Amino acid sequence: MDLRTRLRHLVLTATALVTAAAALPPASAGAADAGSRDRHLSSGGLSALIRYTEHGVPHILAKDYANLGFGTGWAQAADQVCTLADGFVTVRGERSRHFGADAAPDGSLSSATKNLSSDLYFAGVRQAGTVEKLLATPAPAGPSRQVKETMRGWAAGYNAWLAQNRVTDPACKGAGWVRPVSALDVARRGFAVSVLGGQGRGVDGITAAAPPETGAARTSVVDRERAAAAAREMFASDNADMGSNAVAFSGRTTANGRGLLLGNPHYPWQGGRRFWQSQQTIPGELNVSGGSLLGTTVVNIGFNDKVAWSHTVATGVTLNLHQLTLDPADPTAYLVDGRPERMTRRTVSVPVKGAAPVTRTQWWTRYGPVVTGLGASLPLPWSATTAYALNDPNAANLRGSDTALGFAKARSTQGIAKTLRRVQGLPWVNTVAADSAGHTFFSQSQVLPRITDDLAQRCSTPLGKVTYPASGVAVLDGSRTDCALGSDKDAVQPGIFGPSRMPVLEDAPYAENSNDSAWLTNADRPITGYERVFGTVATRRSLRTRGAVEDVSAMAEKGGLTVGDLQRQQFANRAPAGDLAAAGTVEGCTALAADRPDLKEACGVLGRWDRTVNTDSAGALLFDRFWRKLVASVPQAELWKVPFSAADPVRTPNTLNTAAPGFATALTGAVSELRAAGIALDAPLGKHQFVVRDGKRIALHGGTESLGIWNKIEPVWNPAGGGYTEVTTGSSHIQAVGWDGGRCPVARTLLTYAQSSNPSSPHYSDQTELYSGERWVTWRFCEKDILRAPGLRVERVRER
Repeated sequence: MDLRTRLRHLVLTATALVTAAAALPPASAGAADAGSRDRHLSSGGLSALIRYTEHGVPHILAKDYANLGFGTGWAQAADQVCTLADGFVTVRGERSRHFGADAAPDGSLSSATKNLSSDLYFAGVRQAGTVEKLLATPAPAGPSRQVKETMRGWAAGYNAWLAQNRVTDPACKGAGWVRPVSALDVARRGFAVSVLGGQGRGVDGITAAAPPETGAARTSVVDRERAAAAAREMFASDNADMGSNAVAFSGRTTANGRGLLLGNPHYPWQGGRRFWQSQQTIPGELNVSGGSLLGTTVVNIGFNDKVAWSHTVATGVTLNLHQLTLDPADPTAYLVDGRPERMTRRTVSVPVKGAAPVTRTQWWTRYGPVVTGLGASLPLPWSATTAYALNDPNAANLRGSDTALGFAKARSTQGIAKTLRRVQGLPWVNTVAADSAGHTFFSQSQVLPRITDDLAQRCSTPLGKVTYPASGVAVLDGSRTDCALGSDKDAVQPGIFGPSRMPVLEDAPYAENSNDSAWLTNADRPITGYERVFGTVATRRSLRTRGAVEDVSAMAEKGGLTVGDLQRQQFANRAPAGDLAAAGTVEGCTALAADRPDLKEACGVLGRWDRTVNTDSAGALLFDRFWRKLVASVPQAELWKVPFSAADPVRTPNTLNTAAPGFATALTGAVSELRAAGIALDAPLGKHQFVVRDGKRIALHGGTESLGIWNKIEPVWNPAGGGYTEVTTGSSHIQAVGWDGGRCPVARTLLTYAQSSNPSSPHYSDQTELYSGERWVTWRFCEKDILRAPGLRVERVRER
């Protein structure tokens, strides 16, 4: 019997066993509460079958949710143990103990700028039992039994891998902070992801908040206009550290009448917010493929045999502020309808490496924690008369995994919609979906504070009257109970919008989002009527949105679309900024060259540039460096001669204003910069935009947000190292999915940074090389295709 025959026999035997086991009664959820699970690590003889196909993709087969979680935890640990372990140190509040108080976290689980503030926040979450209370909340407001079982299994799988394998990744080899975890640790990590857009933004301000000292200023002074500008900048999609594109095409536009979906999330290339690919199967219950955020137990973005979905970071503002009127006799008490209400003290101690423990007090109110700033640019001082409390409804939301599980089981876009209405668990993303029957779906179904425009009008403080229109950040009068957020009848938790209030678009020929608001999801069917907290209507779109709508609307109009068309769109690498401004730049450059002969070469290079950001595009790097300098120094109102028009939002603004102050400086600066770095003005982009993996230089295509590139990457400029030498965020888990009438979806995928962060893994950079060459992975969904995979590797993993 040859090796392949033996492998098939093993897989078929194991599959039969798992299938038989699936017919047994479901495993008991167990009587142990969340607190005891934190004290006693998971155990119980769990196991799973993992089949590894090309590029290290695991296909995990299990008899129930606990065993599926086990296989997922094991496989994630095998690829990402150091990154995962680092995240668990974070949610335990132990970064200062192991890495020092002043070092910086990687930003994947909060915006904390130092380990100390991260620890003080997460230790406070542990001390308050926040996650335990959420786990004890009955579904649908709390997590389901199935999700809790996957958490239990995931922790057991991670621990089993640690017990049975050596850590070889130099990032944590031999480190004492790589320790077994509990199901509660897994849930706490999910909580951190949920509050990223709310409390997670305010960690520094929450942990630094302290009552004013005696003799301090009686009143706080906040520059309202600067605060409005800071809030607008903070919540602007083009400044976010994550983004995405997604488009669904209906059967009216495709070659076979079935739907198509292209998902292109832009996420960090390093750290704990990376995606990881897998297939999860419980025979007769669940069969789903796609990408999971590290540390999560479910597929977050993916597809099954009937429906595919992706997410894009949404414009909804997931927090609001309540301005507190303080008791004149006590700055730690605030007035509500004239009656004083004392703040709750939360005193937290954090161990620190090489130093004494640090103890701080956090202050909590009926609205949430007191916060003294949202980042350095938006201070919110606590004075003798005024303080600010941060409301984050996602601090009561541990339903994200149930949303993903509902999607995984959906049989159509209507199933996706039903899950969103029932679970209401997505904190900061939109959903775009297509199905095999040819339907499309878009929804900005987020857990948002229930800030209606009417409430903001009635209850905004003077600060809120400028921040809310500018950014969607409401600052409400916390001294009045008639300014409470209230509830919608169809909402699963108080103080949030119900599903009937969400922006939704169904069965449009195309539904597309590139991180702007819901308004222009389809240019022919704009969505209106939602509250400002969701986003804006009839405002200027980003160049990425404009370019995307141009591209996908043309594709829909052409019709006859296939998965191949999605693949071509992903790597078309058109630069909308170049289409709009390159010709004007050449004209302006030629005029300047009359007095600056040293610019003549640059004018020629820009004139010959093909307006793409492919690896062989000559002139792309010069335009990129010029454009970045230009948009950083010239306000949008001065950049274009033709202003934005809501009647023509895709084509306006346009016509570059080369007379704008800053044009000449940006152009001459870019030319001088490249020459000083020894980079030829007409050098191919890939020669100077690359990453180094295992000592090998891998050329990269794609480009930055300001250029409007669909295939977005945000590379790190290092002229001494040869140009752009690393990537912070960008295209990550890409999927192009359709159906052909058979039992298996037609799917092409790519994980740009590959499955493993361990340099010794064969899957450390293999898909990065595919990405460089604009090549894809043909996904193996059906059993027959998995068994035919070259180099198929089968592992039966179990607790010992």
